[in-house]
Amino acid sequence: MSTADIKKNAELKMQKSLDSLKADLSKIRSGRAHTGILDHVKVDYYGTPTAITQLANISLLDARTIGVTPWEKKLVGAVEKAIRDSDLGLNPMTQGETVRVPMPPLTEERRREMTKVVKAEGEGARVAMRNLRRDANNAAKELLKSKQISEDQDRRSQEDIQKLTDRFIAEVDKILATKESELMSV
Repeated sequence: MSTADIKKNAELKMQKSLDSLKADLSKIRSGRAHTGILDHVKVDYYGTPTAITQLANISLLDARTIGVTPWEKKLVGAVEKAIRDSDLGLNPMTQGETVRVPMPPLTEERRREMTKVVKAEGEGARVAMRNLRRDANNAAKELLKSKQISEDQDRRSQEDIQKLTDRFIAEVDKILATKESELMSV
């Protein structure tokens, strides 16, 4: 293993952490509707929990309403029940073959609570980045101990890994700022 391999491995892991943060933040709802909110909802499809995205067409009817149209007419009730029973706090209504999911406006207090959750998610992502930096630096130290790299290469490797970490933490901060402003806008 070389310092380039260590850096590349750390970069891949940091990118996965960033992607995980984005996925977690997409589940936190703001006042606006977006189809990603329903991604983790499971519908009982003939006894098997199945993702709603595999059973229905999900679209935005307007800025505050999501429309879910199941591909099988008899699934309308099951889709409505799955959305109602999810932890999203939504109250869907059936209108013909479409389930309408209105997004209730968030109160100021609820927005502040959501902002705290977003900050906690962001801090978790920052900690993950720092842990990955530590692991990469330890791997470089092991190479130094086994005389596979020189001290200069070790120092350069640590500087590169620090720059990489700084870049990803800045990306986390940018994502958090965007989500917080989205939450606080009425």
